[in-house]
Amino acid sequence: MKIIVGLGNIGKKYEHTVHNMGFVCIDKVAKALGVEFKQKRYHSMVAEAVINGEKIVLAKPETYMNESGTAVKELIKNTNINLSEDLLIISDDFDLKEGEIRFKIKGSAGTHNGLRDIVEKLQTTEFKRLRIGVGRPPEYIDLIDFVLSSVKGNKTIDEGNTRASEAVLDFIRGATSDQIMQKYN
Repeated sequence: MKIIVGLGNIGKKYEHTVHNMGFVCIDKVAKALGVEFKQKRYHSMVAEAVINGEKIVLAKPETYMNESGTAVKELIKNTNINLSEDLLIISDDFDLKEGEIRFKIKGSAGTHNGLRDIVEKLQTTEFKRLRIGVGRPPEYIDLIDFVLSSVKGNKTIDEGNTRASEAVLDFIRGATSDQIMQKYN
């Protein structure tokens, strides 16, 4: 089994914001797999598929960004997945240029509050993450205002999300971390 979590904030007002890149990406993955987020479980909207005999769980936490760890902990609670191999978290990252993506096998949460909460609740940094670049905020914009600003119609970020969803699909189909990093990083 693989569990893939796209981070974001629920609600229409957050739909096309910088902080919702994880939701945007995982929605593209769900569409490619032909599944929909119809189930509410584990503090998340969940969609499931079986690919090459393996169960794939896609999740969008409904806990808001700063409590993402609560949902992730519930998602993995009754499974026997190997966190370092079978859990993938998708998030925005303002340390990457708009549209860049980075697949990593482990690491710190950096300045991302959603990743910080996941690390805190799971007590490990040993899980895969896919970061989607949104660029740095201009100096005159506060970080909180930036992450909640709209990116609707930003072609560079849209292209980054498309590439990110392709990387996730490669992960689902069994590509190794090295293969994914060579192809997308």
